[in-house]
Amino acid sequence: MANNHNSANPKVDLAYRRKKNAEDMKHQVITFGMMIFLTIVAFIAVGYDGIGEWFKIPFIITLAVIQVIFQLYYFMHMSHKGHETPALFLFSGVGVAALTVLTFVTIIWW
Repeated sequence: MANNHNSANPKVDLAYRRKKNAEDMKHQVITFGMMIFLTIVAFIAVGYDGIGEWFKIPFIITLAVIQVIFQLYYFMHMSHKGHETPALFLFSGVGVAALTVLTFVTIIWW
């Protein structure tokens, strides 16, 4: 099967770009809906008295991490080709930050 995004025919290129843009938009709308759902779940978890504090805080942090991943991969287009270097630096920074937090928590609690 031929790769249509670099053909000599501009109509084929336009059709390919429209299809690709529609697919990307569909992913962004689905991700946005999932993020709204996760936000509503977080609000319900905070407002519900039947859930203990030891469960609420890690649960909300987990929902926040999931939303950050959605933000990076779909709204900031980290899943596209050519974004490997920024992703490397971003995840390296996250790793250093997590290691720093873990170090300080270990020093303070021990």
